[in-house]
Amino acid sequence: MKNMIISEKIKDMARRIKELREIENYTPEEMAEKTGISVDEYLMCENGESDLNFAFIYRCADAFQVNVTDIIEGVSPRVKSYTVTRSGHGQQIAKAHDMVYHNLAYAFKNRIAEPLYVVSSYDENNINKDIELTTHKGQECDIVIEGNLMVQIGEHKEILGPGDSIYYNSDTPHGMIAVNGKDCKFYAIVLKSDGVKGEDTNSDIGSMEQIIGTVHRDTKDRIYHKFIDIVEDEQGTPTSITFKNEDKFNFAFDLVDELSRREPEKLAMLHISKDGTERRFTFTDMRKLSSQCANYFASLGIKKGDRVMLILKRHYQFWIAMLGLNKLGAIAIPAVDQLHEHDLTYRFDAAGVTSIVCTKDGEISDFVDEAIKKCPQVVNKMMVGGEKEGWRNFDEEYKRFSTHFTRNEDSPCGNDPMLMYFTSGTSGYPKIATHNYKYPLGHFHTAKYWHNVDPDGLHFTISDTGWAKAMWGKLYGQWLCEAATFVYDFDRFDAAEILPMFAKHHITTFCAPPTMLRMMIKQDISKYDFSSVTHMTTAGEALNPEVYRQFKKATGLQIKEGFGQTESTMIIGNLIGKPHKIGAMGKPAPIYKVELHDADGNQVGTNESGEIVINIKDGAPCGLFTGYYGDEEKTKEVWHDGYYHTGDVAWRDEDGYYWYVGRVDDVIKSSGYRIGPFEIESVIMELPYVLECGVSAVPDEIRGQIVKASIVLVNGTEPTEELKKEIQTYVKEKTAPYKYPRIVEFKESLPKTVSGKIQRNKL
Repeated sequence: MKNMIISEKIKDMARRIKELREIENYTPEEMAEKTGISVDEYLMCENGESDLNFAFIYRCADAFQVNVTDIIEGVSPRVKSYTVTRSGHGQQIAKAHDMVYHNLAYAFKNRIAEPLYVVSSYDENNINKDIELTTHKGQECDIVIEGNLMVQIGEHKEILGPGDSIYYNSDTPHGMIAVNGKDCKFYAIVLKSDGVKGEDTNSDIGSMEQIIGTVHRDTKDRIYHKFIDIVEDEQGTPTSITFKNEDKFNFAFDLVDELSRREPEKLAMLHISKDGTERRFTFTDMRKLSSQCANYFASLGIKKGDRVMLILKRHYQFWIAMLGLNKLGAIAIPAVDQLHEHDLTYRFDAAGVTSIVCTKDGEISDFVDEAIKKCPQVVNKMMVGGEKEGWRNFDEEYKRFSTHFTRNEDSPCGNDPMLMYFTSGTSGYPKIATHNYKYPLGHFHTAKYWHNVDPDGLHFTISDTGWAKAMWGKLYGQWLCEAATFVYDFDRFDAAEILPMFAKHHITTFCAPPTMLRMMIKQDISKYDFSSVTHMTTAGEALNPEVYRQFKKATGLQIKEGFGQTESTMIIGNLIGKPHKIGAMGKPAPIYKVELHDADGNQVGTNESGEIVINIKDGAPCGLFTGYYGDEEKTKEVWHDGYYHTGDVAWRDEDGYYWYVGRVDDVIKSSGYRIGPFEIESVIMELPYVLECGVSAVPDEIRGQIVKASIVLVNGTEPTEELKKEIQTYVKEKTAPYKYPRIVEFKESLPKTVSGKIQRNKL
């Protein structure tokens, strides 16, 4: 008898749904789309031939812009102040998926939540089946009062007992069943999306993006198989990356020379000079030219372990010199051409530089000459791109030497030092991060699973060779994957100049720092052809979600973030084969054991901020630096207790995605709150008249610190007091009120490191 009553109620609701559909002139096909089911399934529901679960009723009410009670009871709720539902009562909605729903506030008008009492019947046949998942707008809180409930949210499952609760976004696929042998009773409180306060419910930050693009499943025997073992899941995402024979690895010999023997005519690099000259280098070219360069360096007395600085911008000679040094065993120290005399003097002395290969462009060679007067240990000066008195002509001299350079028992490999990079120096003097010959292997996952390079494609990373990012995207990982690189040797970044190159040269994968992406979206990028580009990534600093949205809107491309340091390869990233969350750094790469620690060295919980550390108790992975050269004290500050401490703060959500907060010293402590600057910067960057923004702390007697926003406006925008108030109001509306900048300062430019990172400590 009870089942007959429920069946009649279902048919009554079905008739109301059909009536509302016809009034609104919706077709069954349109309603099927709005409710997220097939047309056949929708028609069965509308004809009363199928159970109507709450999610379906909720979606129908949302589509018709009526209250749920209108559909269930056929009348609108009237109570405005309060309503009481006695135990055992409540509006019974339906029995679906072995559940009976009772609405506990059906009479209340304009309610912003649907409180439900639910009885889930235990069925042992459900235990070995997939839980049926559903979605609806808003958020939901489930509280168990009797029995046990298995809840699945996305790919995650939790078992709840009496008194346990779970809160989640209900647009994530979810479902639940009773477990442990008996029925489960619980409260489900569903909050409508337009009733959620305290954040922008239309924001897509943190939403899971579907996978777009092609995962390059490569079954061909590759050179890297001799040194790397990989395990992938069904989606092509790596679950394990381990190394072998790494103690004997030398990139120049084992990759470049070997590939030139296997595929002599395979393209290694397409280089475009600033005057438009196009040069194509095969791996055979690189083998011969680098051997000539190694012989040339040896003729000058440069030997294994000597430090050689390279200031070569994006000149093709950089690759020749780098590989030549790799073969010889001398340590390469790339640097940018923005350095001045005092910068060079410090670097020459700190690293013990004895030779330099430098561009003729600009004033940098003049600064080198002045610095060398104070640093007599620098005995070899080689000029690229021209002649200068007192300098050797690199371009002419190295070509006189043999194209053969023989590997012997003393040739560098494995743990031998190979590369030094001066860190960005966001505070204090820059440190010298030293990498060994295993370092290139650590970039395999950077290129294959983050950049998603195509062995038959062309990868473009915008980076000066003086930055460590060049090693991420211009050489090691890409060539390990046998993919060619594209290089444009520009003087000054000009988005309008670079944007046409994607179509012209059929670039397939692209990586650029957020600063340059911001400059690109100031152009009308929808005018440019990105059809050849299949994958896009960014790193160097956190990506503002507004930049992501604008780029995707114009090109359809998702920008996949990654995180790492000069001291490492990519530590955390949005890897191929899996969806990613907008604004998230991603998940740890398989080679790194990542943890988040509080100030006392304890691991923090989900959704709690902590310093990103790497567990090295079982040894450091390929790609992590060996220490700061000449500075044991600084090395011990970051290498201790079995961990490498990055100095960066993040938090991890329930799905395992990491979200960037800022440097340890950047976190603002105000009135007991801990405020990450990046979150506020991202909100301010949504404003169309903001070009750049940096958020920092200002001392305050009452609050300890307060938030300050330093802003560069788009040309033509007047910096007024009204605009400051508008920015403050906007932040208050988009974030928690305590986060808004009490100080807003307009600036012509923001202080940055030579690698382009905003120096918050100088704001």
